[in-house]
Amino acid sequence: MSLEEDDDVPFVMSDLPEFSSSERNKRSLIGRLLNPDVQEMADFIFQMPRKWQKQGRVRGIALSHERFQFIFDNEHDLLEVLEKGVHTYKEWAIVVEKWEEVPPPDSLQYLPIWVQIRNIPINYQTEKAIEALGNIVGKVIVGAFDPTKARSNVYERVKVRFDVSRPLRKEKVIDLPNGEKTKVFFNYERIQKRCYTCQRLTHDQDVYPINIRRRQLEAETRRSGGCVVKKIAIPVISESDPLYGVLKENQVGINPNT
Repeated sequence: MSLEEDDDVPFVMSDLPEFSSSERNKRSLIGRLLNPDVQEMADFIFQMPRKWQKQGRVRGIALSHERFQFIFDNEHDLLEVLEKGVHTYKEWAIVVEKWEEVPPPDSLQYLPIWVQIRNIPINYQTEKAIEALGNIVGKVIVGAFDPTKARSNVYERVKVRFDVSRPLRKEKVIDLPNGEKTKVFFNYERIQKRCYTCQRLTHDQDVYPINIRRRQLEAETRRSGGCVVKKIAIPVISESDPLYGVLKENQVGINPNT
């Protein structure tokens, strides 16, 4: 038999218990770094047990450049980590899920995020209306609305299943049944860094493809002796603003989160 013929024969993995790690994996979570260019896997594996305050009770395993596994000694430690919601490393989000022997096709594609919804019209502060608004950004899992209790916050909260391949939506124009329009705003709890150009969780705006191409074109224009036209900054404070002349432009701005 030639070497080529031998390579065509598939290797059959034994189904004996000593060949399988499924029993150990039952106390593990798997996950994915959303910005692996910044979140170095080698440091991440050793830093997260300390961040979770589980040193000595969990060990991490790098599965690839962006995927990982953490095996816990105790089931309650694993559940406590999962219940905390969004986790971050170096201020960028990571996706974690409880291990499954046969993961679904969309495994590690969704984050459970608590979303604050602001500026909901007073006549539509109902469970159904708030759930419908939450579904704009992701499938609502849990709603915190309770019409029988006092509320000191100026927003309602829903927990959604957010697709990490999509951008974070900051606002949405709503057409009301009476013909009027309003705008609601979304704020995402425990989400720290994102690309402020496209609002995605997978890269910084410095490496956003359109920004990179724009900088390349500007550099090529300079090398060829051309003139790069700079954008004219739009003033934040107009002459009709009460703060005009009191504050400088660099003292004010728009909060990108809200």
